[in-house]
Amino acid sequence: MLETNKDKSTYRLAGYAALIERYDLDVIPNWHKSLVTTSGIRRIDSIRGVIEEVYPSKYWPGDTLGDHLEFALKYDGTNLAILAGLFQKAGEEALLEYVRSKPTGKYARRLWFFFEFLTGKTLPLDNLKQGNYIDLLEPDEYYTVTTARQVRRQRVNDNLLGDSRFCPMVRSTDTLRAFETADLPKRCRQVVSSYSPELLKRALVYLYTKETKSSFEIEHIKPTSTRTERFVALLQMAEQENFCRKTLLIEVQNRIVDARFRDSDYRLSQNYVGETVAWQKGKIHFVCPKPEDLADLMGGLIDAHQRMEEGGVSAVIHAATVAYGFVFLHPFEDGNGRIHRFLIHNILARRGFTPEGVMFPISASMLKNPADYDASLEAFSRQIMPLVEYSLDEDSRMTVYNDTAIWYRYIDMTPQAEALFRFIDQTIDTELAGELSFLANYDKTKKAIQEIVDMPDRQIDLFIRFCLQNNGRLSARKCASHFDFLTEEEIASLEQAVQSAYVNTISSDG
Repeated sequence: MLETNKDKSTYRLAGYAALIERYDLDVIPNWHKSLVTTSGIRRIDSIRGVIEEVYPSKYWPGDTLGDHLEFALKYDGTNLAILAGLFQKAGEEALLEYVRSKPTGKYARRLWFFFEFLTGKTLPLDNLKQGNYIDLLEPDEYYTVTTARQVRRQRVNDNLLGDSRFCPMVRSTDTLRAFETADLPKRCRQVVSSYSPELLKRALVYLYTKETKSSFEIEHIKPTSTRTERFVALLQMAEQENFCRKTLLIEVQNRIVDARFRDSDYRLSQNYVGETVAWQKGKIHFVCPKPEDLADLMGGLIDAHQRMEEGGVSAVIHAATVAYGFVFLHPFEDGNGRIHRFLIHNILARRGFTPEGVMFPISASMLKNPADYDASLEAFSRQIMPLVEYSLDEDSRMTVYNDTAIWYRYIDMTPQAEALFRFIDQTIDTELAGELSFLANYDKTKKAIQEIVDMPDRQIDLFIRFCLQNNGRLSARKCASHFDFLTEEEIASLEQAVQSAYVNTISSDG
């Protein structure tokens, strides 16, 4: 690790890192940390998920607030949460001096906009009268809306994903670009096109149930048949209705939770995610926003959803920022995780990412890869926990003492977007393709069995299931209890039929 504190003559912090130290800011660290060396060459290290980049001495920006802010936008990227915290502490005089020194410069204009956007204050500056409009975010570096809002005051194109109440950021990383190039919707359609409409219709019934049970099981809940049917009914409506609206989100919550825990509005109490580790001792994993901040945050999330839908943002980026944003805001007492996963379906289906009428069991992939799913949540929760000041009383009621809303408003959701792409990739190859292949093989096996012994459908189902549970063979116990009417030769032929159709399933399970 770079010893910035021990040897200050060798390394000096620059950009956001310098400003965080100078103004003693309580912020989530930026993904990129810059240092300037008095000797040596440029190099890059990755430490605990943060890229530390060392620049030669000629890169030193200067000592003023404006110098380091301009350096930050050039080399550290745009971090709205850090800017918001900085503008609260630094005041406006130093920024005014910088903007006045470069009134038409692109970085000065962006910072001028960000100050007014993030603080709600207006700097004593006249509107720009000339000059080309510039994008707030570089579209090759960030995911942006394509229908930008022109702001005449600074002559900028506001192409952010949201507004000042809730504005997620997603960087255009190599991982995300590779997934976009892979064209997952096309691959999904190719998988589906290999099967008949009749088989797809049968598969759909099972896939809806599988997604429902997986979503509940992630939270270690075994739903009743009634709650399962309610959730399946919701999934069947995911293509038609825009559920990211307050009234409908409340309606969804009411349909999927126990009747005793239905909410009529956003929660009014402080909630958190935790577990009991010993008698009267709990471990807190995540503290949710204060209830008094929720209306503003959720209003921003819902408007950001609309803005991304109308602004042509990639469907997966759209789904990741809204669905993960929802679960981080945790607006209800119960059901937040299930609604978060439901919103992924809702957005992907309405944006045409998944083939029309096809269920996409993404929760099954999350359930099979719990460490990856937990990591996608902890990428944010782990960073915010050191910043929240709270206490628990003897009844496990939480009180949060500091102002926390700023950290939920401007989340860098690049890790969540990458994670969602990975889950989708796995879902196409494993859950969707595997389920359709299984059903097709079942039809093939059933036909082969009927040609050997014309048994009732229920008996055929049992025979196939028992063989698959026992590496392709019928156990002696199952044979005696269910198939004593078959001869040894018939059993051998029937086993061969199962083994031929399910050779890959048996070899992978066996």
